[in-house]
Amino acid sequence: MRRKSDQPTKLCKTCGRPFVWRRKWARDWEQVQYCSHRCRTARDVSNSQEIR
Repeated sequence: MRRKSDQPTKLCKTCGRPFVWRRKWARDWEQVQYCSHRCRTARDVSNSQEIR
């Protein structure tokens, strides 16, 4: 088992905070871009407002 400090990290595209690999993301870690559902939905809201 890896320690949390040894896990890979990424930066969230919405908030810019670092987040750590989670087991539920194991299959698609390469495609994960957001740290949470809240950041993912905030991205959707900001994109739809820019189009208008």
